Amino acid sequence: MRRTRVVIADRHPVILQGLSRVLGAQHDFKVVAHCGDGASCLNAIRVLVPDIAIIDMLMPGVAALIKFSSEHAATRLVFFASSVEDRDLRTLALAGVYAVIPTDIDPDALVQTLRKVADGQRLLPKPSPSKPPFREESAVADEALTALTDRERQIMRLVSEGLSNKEIGRRLNIADGTIKVHLHNIFQKLDIGNRTALAALAISQNDYASPSPGSRGAKGRQRRRHNE
Repeated sequence: MRRTRVVIADRHPVILQGLSRVLGAQHDFKVVAHCGDGASCLNAIRVLVPDIAIIDMLMPGVAALIKFSSEHAATRLVFFASSVEDRDLRTLALAGVYAVIPTDIDPDALVQTLRKVADGQRLLPKPSPSKPPFREESAVADEALTALTDRERQIMRLVSEGLSNKEIGRRLNIADGTIKVHLHNIFQKLDIGNRTALAALAISQNDYASPSPGSRGAKGRQRRRHNE
């Protein structure tokens, strides 16, 4: 029997050890790498090409993992998180993430979920009654992007490339505090809860490009230029 090869990436050693023990006890899983940060996880995925990567959703460097996975679909991404808003689940699903597993999940349920992912099942979130149907989510997200200023679109694009606030500040020659203010405004305008979901949204809009200085915005549409 072929075993499902798994890479685990988490900031917390206890979680790494716990996941490894649970999967190591199964005859159909093989943990091929443990990683404590996004960069080492990305390297492991590139070199080992596992079937599944279980990733701490809030770990630095997650955006680069989502971007790489969107371009090289051999490894299925599963996020591990203490809590996630429905809005962010939908955004992650649009970017190709297979599942988001709560950190308090029962070990047996964890194994069953990963077996479904290994079989190719995308465990997409059910849309909330107050939200549009999932099939319309991409169009809704695309429309929301028109509310962003040119600077906010630049920052969104750089977040999707995996840059930290400090790296973005150096790239754009603006203060770290200003980056935080822009991100707060972006989260509100797009109705998302964290930079991982922001990166997923940017990546899911695969023809979305950050505007060059003086441009009118993404996708070549004529948009009114906003002040920062």
